[in-house]
Amino acid sequence: VQLQASGGGLVQAGGSLRLSCAASGGIFSRNVMGWYRQTPGKQRDLVATITSDDSNTNYADSVKGRFTISRDNAKNTVYLQMNVLKPEDTAVYYCKYTGFLMAVPYGYWGQGTQVTVSS
Repeated sequence: VQLQASGGGLVQAGGSLRLSCAASGGIFSRNVMGWYRQTPGKQRDLVATITSDDSNTNYADSVKGRFTISRDNAKNTVYLQMNVLKPEDTAVYYCKYTGFLMAVPYGYWGQGTQVTVSS
């Protein structure tokens, strides 16, 4: 599975950005797509995930009410709408695709996209 992420950039605090991540090649019928973020010297943290079958979503507490994850299964694409951005949202954002085969997870990471929020 290959992942192509896009949509990062520089925005002022209070602004919005939309990230996209398209998956291709060897798509699993049951999968979870999500976004994680990482700042220098820190671990990569979950931002939001969404399942393929029932579109069940999960968010980090720090982004609840501001970020919305969605997906287009026909395009194998996941989106992250980020509103009311804060300087602390500044990070490299990574897309992750987890496919399930016989209940065994197979994880794939996309290249990161930089999000910078200025104060």
